[in-house]
Amino acid sequence: MPDKPFVRILGTGRAVPEKILTNADLEKMVDTSDQWIIERTGIRTRHIAEPGTGVAQLAAAAARNALDDAGLGPQDIDLIIVGTVSGDYKFPATACLVQKELGAEKAAAFDVSAACSGFLYSLRLGESLIRTGDFRHALIIGGEVLTSQVDWSDRNTCTLFGDGAGAAVIGPSSDERGILAMHLASDGRHAELLINPGCGSANPPRPDNLHLHAIRMEGREVFRHAVAAMSDGLDQVLGKSGVRLEDIDLLIPHQANLRIIQAVGKKVGMPENRVYVNVDRFGNTSAASIPMAIDEARRSGRIAPGHLVAAVTFGAGFTWAAGLIRF
Repeated sequence: MPDKPFVRILGTGRAVPEKILTNADLEKMVDTSDQWIIERTGIRTRHIAEPGTGVAQLAAAAARNALDDAGLGPQDIDLIIVGTVSGDYKFPATACLVQKELGAEKAAAFDVSAACSGFLYSLRLGESLIRTGDFRHALIIGGEVLTSQVDWSDRNTCTLFGDGAGAAVIGPSSDERGILAMHLASDGRHAELLINPGCGSANPPRPDNLHLHAIRMEGREVFRHAVAAMSDGLDQVLGKSGVRLEDIDLLIPHQANLRIIQAVGKKVGMPENRVYVNVDRFGNTSAASIPMAIDEARRSGRIAPGHLVAAVTFGAGFTWAAGLIRF
């Protein structure tokens, strides 16, 4: 048992752009096919933000849904953390734009850059800050418009990514429901295997280097590291909590691609019917992946009160994270 009360998820929400990009659409844009994409990724459709739509707009919409679900208003929130690597601007933080959009004037707000691990990293920070007693209710958001960083001539990456945001309101728990254990990790030695090398201080935008301002990925190496890291993350939170694998009602892996999801499930020994999958409809939404899946699973009945849910993720950095939550 923890020395302080648990912090629990009080409400969840998600938001995606209206526009849907199908594999058939991609066939007209790049040298690929529906069969090739499905066989390698399991993705059939993904939601794409229109030009000019930033992460803050999607994050605020997801946050409103989460607040409604929690029965709280913007004035009840005193902390906003947004996990993203595709914020509206280099600065200010997207979290500050969400604060403005919601009218949550009482909240402190900042972003976390941990790529696909951004939501679980942010959740761990939010939980820790609430447990200090300095904050009571926090909005934890994962949001991305990664299609703004895609090279649409590179079929190995442009077929993967979709846009969206997911949010959770967290606060003190009055019982033993809540965040039971979390694990965060990183290994910067592999940073260049999944990277957008442009837009930062190392490669600021210039007419002669615009080709650098897009996602680059060594897919095979990322696959290998992702499966090992997410499996280890699950082992870590099980060890910290004393929970057995067979007690987990649902495993929510980062929705990177179906092959990775299946490989993680097989490696840890989780039956397929207890592994959540929605990558076929949303693609890889990076930091939005886990909170979007949690919200969808809750609203569809896959997560019910009392259920024990494990979430595992892996992203650029490399970063990875895992969480064990009693709903």
